[in-house]
Amino acid sequence: MRLLKRSSSGGLSLTDDLVDDDIPRNYAILSHTWIHGEEVTFEEFRKGMRKHTVGYRKIEFCGEQAARDGLEPSNSMFRWYHNATRCYVYLSDVSGPVSGANNSHLQRWETEFRKSRWFRRGWTLQELIAPETVDFFSKDRALLGSKKVLEQQIREITGIPVTALRGCVLSQYSVAERLSWAEDRETTEMEDKVYSLLGIFGVHVPLIYGEGIDNAFRRLHFEIDRASKSDHFEDFSVGFSLADASETEHFVVRETELKEIHQTLSGDGIRRIAVLHGLGGIGKTQLTVAYAKQYRANYSTVLWLNAKDEDTLKQSFGNVAPRILQEHPSAQRLNGVDLKGSLDEVVEAVKGWLSLPKNTRWLVIYDNYDNPKVAGNTDAGALDIRKYLPESHQGSVIVTTRSSQVTVGHRIPVRKLEDVQDCLEILSNASRREGLIDDPDAVKLVNELDGLPLALTTAGAYLEQVTTSFAEYLRLYNESWLKLQRRSPELSSYEDRTLYSTWDISFKHVQQQNRLSAQLLLLWAYFDNQDLWFELLRHGDIGDPEWVRELTEDRVDFDDAVRVLCNHGLVEANSTSREMVESQGYSMHSCVHSWTRHVLNQEGNGELARLALKCIGLHVPLTSSDRWWITQRRLLAHAAGCSSILKGANGGMEWALHNLGDLYKDQGKLKEAEEMYMQALQGKEEALGPKHTSTLNTAGMISTNFLTEEAADDMGGTEEAAEMVDEKDAKRGRRSVVRRFMRKLVR
Repeated sequence: MRLLKRSSSGGLSLTDDLVDDDIPRNYAILSHTWIHGEEVTFEEFRKGMRKHTVGYRKIEFCGEQAARDGLEPSNSMFRWYHNATRCYVYLSDVSGPVSGANNSHLQRWETEFRKSRWFRRGWTLQELIAPETVDFFSKDRALLGSKKVLEQQIREITGIPVTALRGCVLSQYSVAERLSWAEDRETTEMEDKVYSLLGIFGVHVPLIYGEGIDNAFRRLHFEIDRASKSDHFEDFSVGFSLADASETEHFVVRETELKEIHQTLSGDGIRRIAVLHGLGGIGKTQLTVAYAKQYRANYSTVLWLNAKDEDTLKQSFGNVAPRILQEHPSAQRLNGVDLKGSLDEVVEAVKGWLSLPKNTRWLVIYDNYDNPKVAGNTDAGALDIRKYLPESHQGSVIVTTRSSQVTVGHRIPVRKLEDVQDCLEILSNASRREGLIDDPDAVKLVNELDGLPLALTTAGAYLEQVTTSFAEYLRLYNESWLKLQRRSPELSSYEDRTLYSTWDISFKHVQQQNRLSAQLLLLWAYFDNQDLWFELLRHGDIGDPEWVRELTEDRVDFDDAVRVLCNHGLVEANSTSREMVESQGYSMHSCVHSWTRHVLNQEGNGELARLALKCIGLHVPLTSSDRWWITQRRLLAHAAGCSSILKGANGGMEWALHNLGDLYKDQGKLKEAEEMYMQALQGKEEALGPKHTSTLNTAGMISTNFLTEEAADDMGGTEEAAEMVDEKDAKRGRRSVVRRFMRKLVR
């Protein structure tokens, strides 16, 4: 091997061939990507040729930077990179930061860094991992940062654990995991994809260009197997099985979440825990199954435990113990335990086996941890999962839960699917119908189901067995929700859960933790599912139920009640930054809202419906109030939802309907305003009589805003005026209530 040497005058030359004893103790090494037609060959450098090229300027840069660091430059392979005092990474496609630049320029620099082709080349993997010190430079020779300074960005770009970047012994990472670091990397020669990994695995094979990548990989694996057997590592592998998990039938890849789970669990010899939390039916279990399948080669064993409650969890330990013993009959801590005896002893034995010093490459999944022992949960059956984690701080753990209060590890929220294409894919797979992207009714249906995998799969399973169209299913969904859900097929991937029952367990826990939270959820069925806020419910009417006055007496009480709903994933705080006069609101998923209407309020609750209408009616602001239009805009959706439920059952609420008419009129929704005024007029006429001032007030609103000018002028009391109104109303399809009311007035 020869080195490049820089003279005191700045000139570069080659040393003689060096053997180990001659290699200098301190030298620098260059890492870069080749640019076709611009690189300098050994012969060209020796003869002083092509000094004008980009490749020669990179050599000059390395020499100059090494001189600044008091080192000698070098260019070699894994051992050379490992032993180098410093490694310089020259990124020819990254611009350096500009002094005094604004944030947009800094963001542009990091974007270029993340996209640099250096991270996609095969040989640069060892050049990143092997040296202790790596400095990154831009194409204009500006220092971007060291491997240590940029380690989080590098980890996100490459998926390599931070501990591996810091020099941890590579043999502690599984073969599959180390191979995964190079999956997306490219090399000019196909065999180099294999040869560039020799240092990563600490093996040697002859380089035979032309043998093909399959033969090269075959020889690599042979050497890896031989090396691992000579190391006499204890084997803790257990055959991969997800027999205790609900199989994923119609899973759509969630790349972002899968990547975050993988990064969270990337091994460094210590315990790593990922907590997946979110609404029931959002796909936490399916996401975990997908992760276990995709990364199973990274683990010696994968154990699936059901943490629904303490007894179920103990039984799960009892189920996995025989699997371990079947493959490891002499397994310490397990071979002396009676598997048919005390489950507590079995639990401790399995935990003990997982805690053995060299047994560090396992993954244990605690699924359905939906009743956690956390602050505020007084349920005697609440489970403390910490008692069931292995004592030794090693291995990987995934916990799935509906509760956002579980804090035993890194929390990863699992939210609804935002991409309509993903939703259509689930619906298509489950219904076995194709061409959904071009079907507007299918698109309307997935928009209604709002990215909830359970709802999409339920709809698809139903549609697979019938000839019902997407449009007809959507109509049934809106008109006969509960009946439709009860007749939908059972889903094996969701165990015994259905769309109408999956949130029952959450509601039970809510009732136990805060009765006001449960009452609020029942009331919410009669509002819109979006943007419910404190001031909307707080109007201080002495006639309100006691629980409403208690809920809204103090903002702290309201926040406590809503927080319980948020903790169970049923509700979430709005993140909108739009202008508001009053406090920020909360929202719930549209499918959860349908459940509150059709399951929690299955028989209908006229008292709660009237209470919701009362809250909305009292909150309609006058147009003369400060920034009244902002509050009115927030009320529109609530008014629409509430008034549709109350048709024909508005006894005593005519004043509120009149206010809703004012709301719609001010917002330019004249058709809806007329409808509200009509309902209010009919109710007031029946309850108060046609000549009561309140009745006349509503009639005046109708005559002023919705009758022709001629008819309004003649409302003074003639039969002809009534006939005129009769004729105009007939042309516009007006209800007979106005005609009848006008006739009574003229008499």
